[in-house]
Amino acid sequence: MSSDGASAPIGIGVAVFVVVVVVKIGIIMYVCNKRSTMHTEKFNNDCRFIPLTMVKFLDDMEREKPIRFTSQQLRIATENFSILLGSGGFGTVYKGLFSNGTSVAVKVLNGTSDKRIEEQFMAEVSTMGRTHHFNLVRLYGFCFESSLRALVYEYMVNGSLDNHLFKASTGPIIGFEQLYEIALGTARGISYLHEECPQRIVHYDIKPGNILLDSKFCAKVADFGLAKLCNRDNTHISMTGGRGTPGYAAPELWLPLPVSHKCDVYSFGMLLFEIIGRRRNMDVRLADSQQWFPIWLWGKYEKKELNDLMIVCRIEEKDHEAVERMLKVAFCCVQYRPETRPVMSIVVKMLEGALLVPESINPFSYLFSGVNETDGSLARMAWNDGGSDWSSSDVATKSTIVTVTGTPLMRRYEITMASE
Repeated sequence: MSSDGASAPIGIGVAVFVVVVVVKIGIIMYVCNKRSTMHTEKFNNDCRFIPLTMVKFLDDMEREKPIRFTSQQLRIATENFSILLGSGGFGTVYKGLFSNGTSVAVKVLNGTSDKRIEEQFMAEVSTMGRTHHFNLVRLYGFCFESSLRALVYEYMVNGSLDNHLFKASTGPIIGFEQLYEIALGTARGISYLHEECPQRIVHYDIKPGNILLDSKFCAKVADFGLAKLCNRDNTHISMTGGRGTPGYAAPELWLPLPVSHKCDVYSFGMLLFEIIGRRRNMDVRLADSQQWFPIWLWGKYEKKELNDLMIVCRIEEKDHEAVERMLKVAFCCVQYRPETRPVMSIVVKMLEGALLVPESINPFSYLFSGVNETDGSLARMAWNDGGSDWSSSDVATKSTIVTVTGTPLMRRYEITMASE
């Protein structure tokens, strides 16, 4: 009897213990499930407002490196978007600071329609989310909610190149040696996009405002709102609308000509002119002969009067060789016919001095007597490592031709003003 009495309390104790364990496990599972649900809801609370194609895109991108932030996280980091860094056609940029001390630039996208915003968002995230290069701005993450579409980039202490070339800057004046390194770094970044990425990326909007400078004034190519991914085998790109900034956009972007990655090469050449002169290529405040800088530069180069250039641009004698090299590379880049422009890896080698820069033919002859039809087969072979870069089988045409307005010189040379 005493044995049975002793075993009863033991049995009851075991039962109570089992019940307690089961209850605890149930509570843990409930809490974990709740947290998982909250986490999912936090990012998908507005899924009913997001098209299925965008949902799939976001899921794909979450498997890449960028972090998906919430609107609340970005509002906290930016102090409710109170520190404005700048704005442009594709968005407004604010400075942010995360709790771990990382400074960021948060670009809030804007546009005339949700579809346009989504296109900008996908263009930037799909390109920058998959690229990793020293001369490309780094994308930390993104936010895509009904109330906020934003991109989170690394913060560039020294801002954009245009602020140092054209505008009164309170920061240090960049010497020509540093400008040369900025040009070289920019070329390396574009070369990576064109020739080293798994899919070729065409930027379409290379200009000083889209070249950012870090604390050491190293160049980082930024703003991929117009960028387009394309297979490396495709020699032509289908265009559904005009791209680029007037003054930097290649002729094929606004004329019925084939479009390829060579449009970025043209824009880079126009950028080189502005770096050399520390001025905009078009300046209506100057005398007619100097209003469009590239034509003036060609005249000095053709007449072997580069000393005039050195004086006007206040370039020191020690930089003479580098300036002449940059100038010759720029003339190669802005050739009218895309197939006679070098690929960016060749541009890099020429700027580095590893390849001799050939004497260029007049890139602006088409402005005076129609398009120059000089046989460019030798240039094509040199620029494209032995073969033509495109064929005539896939021509993208546009129906809109830019209407030229402005000064008599601008109308004469079909020049459009670059936007600020």
